[in-house]
Amino acid sequence: MNNMSRLRQHGLFDTRVPRYTSYPPATAFSAQTGVAFQSECLRTLDADNPVSVYVHIPFCERLCWFCACRTQGTTTLKPVETYLTSLKAELELLRKTLPAGVKMAQLHWGGGTPTILTPDMIRDLATAIMDVIPPAANFQFSVEVDPTLVDDAKIEALAAVGMTRASIGIQDFAPDVQAAIGREQSFETTRYCVESLRATGVTSLNADLVYGLPHQNARKLDDTISKVMQLDPDRIALFGYAHVPNFAKRQQLIPNAALPDEETRYQLTQQAARAFGASGYEAIGIDHFAKPEDSLTTARNHGQLRRNFQGYTDDTSQSLIGIGASSISQFAQGYMQNASTTAAYIQRIIGENLAGHRGYHLSASDRPRAAAINMLMCQFEIDLSALDEFPDACALTPIHDALLVDFAGLVVRDDNILRITPEGRPLTRIIAQRYDNVSDTTAQYSQAS
Repeated sequence: MNNMSRLRQHGLFDTRVPRYTSYPPATAFSAQTGVAFQSECLRTLDADNPVSVYVHIPFCERLCWFCACRTQGTTTLKPVETYLTSLKAELELLRKTLPAGVKMAQLHWGGGTPTILTPDMIRDLATAIMDVIPPAANFQFSVEVDPTLVDDAKIEALAAVGMTRASIGIQDFAPDVQAAIGREQSFETTRYCVESLRATGVTSLNADLVYGLPHQNARKLDDTISKVMQLDPDRIALFGYAHVPNFAKRQQLIPNAALPDEETRYQLTQQAARAFGASGYEAIGIDHFAKPEDSLTTARNHGQLRRNFQGYTDDTSQSLIGIGASSISQFAQGYMQNASTTAAYIQRIIGENLAGHRGYHLSASDRPRAAAINMLMCQFEIDLSALDEFPDACALTPIHDALLVDFAGLVVRDDNILRITPEGRPLTRIIAQRYDNVSDTTAQYSQAS
């Protein structure tokens, strides 16, 4: 049996599974775990350990049809101004809750489109955040940048408040693919954005690409990759398009017939991986690539790579504080998501309450499962001896044994290391799901391919 047949046999082309940016996935969060839990997690943070902070800006001037993120379109800055007022009010609530002396190791602005903010808004928000949670030593600040909605003044403002990395949204450069997803963006516009970023001293760049888009094929993807290589990013994220039109209504504008089939999706991602490897990038986990000298590669090489809601990270902070509508916090005790819609979020803040809406309190039995899944997603292997620190780790032994039988030749054991072979790595999410006993089986997860 060839490898494609084995991948097909194990469900790669017809299975939907969580991306495991957390365990449990957000689909397992419950409103029964709410603000009281959030407050306790924040109040008991160790001030000696810097935190990471994520700020969600849910506004876009245009709504890309492929996107399933919590966003809303706007043609004016009025709702953005109202939202910024709420963000600053949430920060004041955090000031009252956090222990004195907490500092911030990493800050990430995502969306939506953070670069919808004017230069004055950028400075105002950054100042407010850093006043409540000051930067720690070696502070890193990344921002998701839409090249079509940024100019030199915005880039200069971002650099002035400490941005160290920009994440450039590209998806695909083929005009018909862009038209089919509602995101027109020329290579020239993108290149100018990159040049402007580098001119201000922001040298660390990440490029976001998507495979599995409508009308995408090998020739078009090859052209996109060639253009991306000209931009010379330090990191590349290659995400699979998740077509969930029942959940993300705007995706109904994308005709099913224009989407590549599952096996074609797989061939596209393999084509991209080969091209990135030939250009000197190293594979990081299941969907990232980085230059050999990049800190993400260093983290992988030292077993310090982690996966969170933004993808793969070298962030060593044990806690992530999410600020803004729908943002998710991660604490030692579990997870908490703020109210998802902007209106619901603002109402909670107006009521002078923390914005937590639903969360998950990790149990003793969850912890070894979370550790095993994270190891698989980051290193394609589980150090079984590292699981011994968890009292409930023995409950996973039948799963380890079953994997060796069910995925014979694709999962192997070498002493205390359970490893996915290179041939089996496309199945990583499917294999990781074996350790998952809480996910919602009715949820619309993305394709495994």
